[in-house]
Amino acid sequence: MESKTIKVSAETYKWLARIAAELQKERGQPASFDDALDTLKKEKIKKTKLSDLAGAWNMSDKEWNKIQENLKIGWKKWKIPSV
Repeated sequence: MESKTIKVSAETYKWLARIAAELQKERGQPASFDDALDTLKKEKIKKTKLSDLAGAWNMSDKEWNKIQENLKIGWKKWKIPSV
């Protein structure tokens, strides 16, 4: 396996180290950063529910009102096709 060097912030390094440590506890054997990243990747793939995104987008009241306005306009324009 070829390895690469990347730069990450100290905060990211500590976060990844915590994940590797948790993984090591679960498995009862050493876990590398690659193991931790693989685990995170698999968890990300599993999360496909819309509810997983709840709270992920911080927006102002102004943004929310604009979205609502645009939805109302869109729904008024939408027509059910004739069958």
